Amino acid sequence: MGSVSRVVGGLVAVVGLVVGVGPVASAAPGVVGGGVEWRPCAELPEVECGTVRVPVDWGNPGGARFDLALARRKAAKPDKRVGSLVIHPGGPGPSGVEFAFAAPSWFSQDIRDRFDIIGFDPRGVGRSSPIVCSSDLLAARPSTYPTTQAGFDAIGRYNRKLAADCRARSGPIYDHADSLAVVDDVDAIRRALGERKISYYGVSYGTLVGQLYAERYGRNLRAMVNDSNLDHSVDAKSFVETTASAGADSFREFEKWCTANENCALRGRDVGAFLDNLVARADRGEITEPGDPSRKVTTSQILQYTLWSLYDPSWTQLSHWLLALSGTTAKALAANEVEPNPFLPVFCQDWQIRPRSLREYTALLDRSRELSPHLSRAFLSHDIVHGCVGLPDATNPQRRPRLDDAPTILMLNNLHDPSTGYDWARSFHRKTRDKTVLLTYEGWGHISYIRTDCVRKAADRYLITLRAPADGTRCAPAESPELPIPAVAVAAR
Repeated sequence: MGSVSRVVGGLVAVVGLVVGVGPVASAAPGVVGGGVEWRPCAELPEVECGTVRVPVDWGNPGGARFDLALARRKAAKPDKRVGSLVIHPGGPGPSGVEFAFAAPSWFSQDIRDRFDIIGFDPRGVGRSSPIVCSSDLLAARPSTYPTTQAGFDAIGRYNRKLAADCRARSGPIYDHADSLAVVDDVDAIRRALGERKISYYGVSYGTLVGQLYAERYGRNLRAMVNDSNLDHSVDAKSFVETTASAGADSFREFEKWCTANENCALRGRDVGAFLDNLVARADRGEITEPGDPSRKVTTSQILQYTLWSLYDPSWTQLSHWLLALSGTTAKALAANEVEPNPFLPVFCQDWQIRPRSLREYTALLDRSRELSPHLSRAFLSHDIVHGCVGLPDATNPQRRPRLDDAPTILMLNNLHDPSTGYDWARSFHRKTRDKTVLLTYEGWGHISYIRTDCVRKAADRYLITLRAPADGTRCAPAESPELPIPAVAVAAR
């Protein structure tokens, strides 16, 4: 029998939008009574922790309930307090409670002076009734590169078996963890706080929750900053293309940096060909961890670590690690820092990406490989294409956003973001131009607010005064792509 492991988001807090998003009876005030009973957090007493008891199924508010975990950092200057800033760390999977713990390393002093910073673990994550699955089953996925229809069918059987296992171990929360439920939870938090309106800051996946909250509860929203944006209106082919293109763009930036920067351990080499050779050797089982030849390094570890190193970016570190794997003497990182990406099945509830045959499946993967020949196997699009095979249709399929009742929303996005590519930000902005303002950081990596004073001050000014920057504002890149960023930014991937 296998042990049970926490799935840090995959099959958990689903990010989705549905047709007909408007206030619903199930989310009416009164479902959640009273305020929050705050106590010093055991892990960090300077922060207060509490819970809000919410329905498992917002469609049945009288049914089973669970405790949604919260954390609050009170405004440092109560006389200047503006209100509550609800924060979402992205993922899905990272803990919003821990995001609140880390607020001093993320948010400016101006924000911490004026806002109660409210973090929460979304339903199914961390302290909020986490969804769990068999670790043995998670490790038993069949090949995601089938060459026959039988191999393709095996992927579907595996996905259905995994879903059944997670549901059996986790209880009813498994079927009620989509982002519509998360959005209703956010408004329950607002009511429990006693706030007429809240401000919101969401990162990456958190921008989807933010978009949906703005649709459903726009009149309860004071201000919103969405950082590193998704566009939930693109179809399956466009999703694969934009995801692959974003990663390929960031990898090209890494290659250009390596050509010009003496800190790159691969300077003077064809970086793409070097990586391709490592991957081919890993496919044959020939790569071992530097310093420990008994431990093999998998293709997945190489590609995922490469992709994650584009997020920070941490290009110097990446170049030395790749060189070490090739058998030279460069200092290396332990390969076990690479963890599999656990949240991929979440998106199957939000994106109608359901290849029905080997031919459809292969066409999507071939398109990704065409656009990003070096990293196509590492992208979220690849995970979703194989992770959604054989599952029921999406419950929250793609559709055009509607922000009729929302205030002005400030969108932040990096020009060279390997995860939430700039094309998504531009596309969402075009569809919501009367309600959104787009600020572009002309640099690298994932997440904008933490990059430079230009970005941070514009976002702070908007959150505090509601004065948004001019639409189309652009912030110059930092002198070095390799900025020191808060450790919590890694979790927000």
